Amino acid sequence: MNMMDDTSGRETSATRAAYLSLRDMILTGELPAGKKLKIEQLRKLLDTGASPVREALSLLTSDMLVERIDQRGFRAAPASHANFDEILRLRCVLEDMALRQSIGQGTPEWEEQLVLSHHRMKRMTNTDVFEDAHKTFHMTLLSNAKSPMLERYCSQLYDLNIRYRYLAASGDNYQSRDIAAEHDTIFEAAVQRDADAASDALLSHYRLTGEYLMSQLTDL
Repeated sequence: MNMMDDTSGRETSATRAAYLSLRDMILTGELPAGKKLKIEQLRKLLDTGASPVREALSLLTSDMLVERIDQRGFRAAPASHANFDEILRLRCVLEDMALRQSIGQGTPEWEEQLVLSHHRMKRMTNTDVFEDAHKTFHMTLLSNAKSPMLERYCSQLYDLNIRYRYLAASGDNYQSRDIAAEHDTIFEAAVQRDADAASDALLSHYRLTGEYLMSQLTDL
């Protein structure tokens, strides 16, 4: 490997690390919605260079988690009831489409991956680990749609929704729901290749969560 290739590889790795760290801090609210994101402050926070931070913020702009506020400035994307409502409506439309396509083209391999992702999610108790397993389960449901752009949009909307879950935090009403049973219903309908029942269960799951989150987001 020549020196130029080695340097390029280190820069790519630094950008990736900065991207993942900043993405997590925005999703969890450690970097609050609407906060101005200053390169120098973030560089010190992440103990990295200014260039990886700047490139990471540009990538997060494409993810709609960061906004440019002028030619050089950035801020964490603002949060609002209107934005959350749009995210919820788009999720329902796009995931309904993707889920129906995925089930309609169902294969034994897809079903095996769905069984594994569901089993792993049910075993997770740690919040951070559960979030990863939870997203994997929901994305596996859609993964046989054979529509990369659609799946990418669904993944992006999932992340945007997660940010509102952290903003709302967990309350008694949310905990009183049997979330595991809701997931079980979606899973069982999917493996039975019942697209109507799976879609009904998925959309009910999202709308119940949406109603709860909207009731909790009183400060927006």
